[in-house]
Amino acid sequence: MAEEKILVVDDEDNIVELIKFNLENNGYNVITAANGNEALKLAKLESPQLILLDLMLPGLDGYELCKEIRQDSNLCHTPIIMITAKSEEVDKILGLELGADDYITKPFSVREMLARVKAVLRRSSIQPLEKVFHFDDIHIDFEKHEVLKSNNKVDLTLKEFELLEILVKSKGRVVTREFLLDKIWGYEYIGETRTVDVHIRHLRKKIEKNDKNPQYIETVRGIGYRFNFGE
Repeated sequence: MAEEKILVVDDEDNIVELIKFNLENNGYNVITAANGNEALKLAKLESPQLILLDLMLPGLDGYELCKEIRQDSNLCHTPIIMITAKSEEVDKILGLELGADDYITKPFSVREMLARVKAVLRRSSIQPLEKVFHFDDIHIDFEKHEVLKSNNKVDLTLKEFELLEILVKSKGRVVTREFLLDKIWGYEYIGETRTVDVHIRHLRKKIEKNDKNPQYIETVRGIGYRFNFGE
């Protein structure tokens, strides 16, 4: 049975109970919070392995809470699945831009929720085969999930780090968006290749010398991406 601790943040009691009941039935340790401020305190105290985060919260909303978590050195790599009643693409993209690893749109099925939870936790627990890698002024420690640029720490979300790892280990070869979706998200993600593009854009801003003219992560039009060594 699973032993991972999951923090569920939602102000709707019926949603919380539904999620909590089904996660606990699958062996997860579940803690809950009804608002953003309470959730932030719990996250710092309990160090969950995953956070299920509703966007529309009283006080500190889901967007702001996501920012706070990504800025905390002890929590910044904690996977976040955002839950929202909104289905517009702009809301999904904004959540991803802020560092969410995935999202679920209400109403959702229990089966879908569990699949996404398992996929995110599975990916976050995989140990890389290669320990360290250097190129130009970039140092990547795959074991510590740490990236340094000119000896300064680069804060990457879990998905950004996973993308970088796959691209680096596939250096010189084209990696398709579909492969990245399947490998990182771990389940069918039909029609959502924009998810990869959003994370790639974020990653470029953090490691490229000029993200508008990327040197390391090359776009192969209509296919995907290729990692190149800097000259």
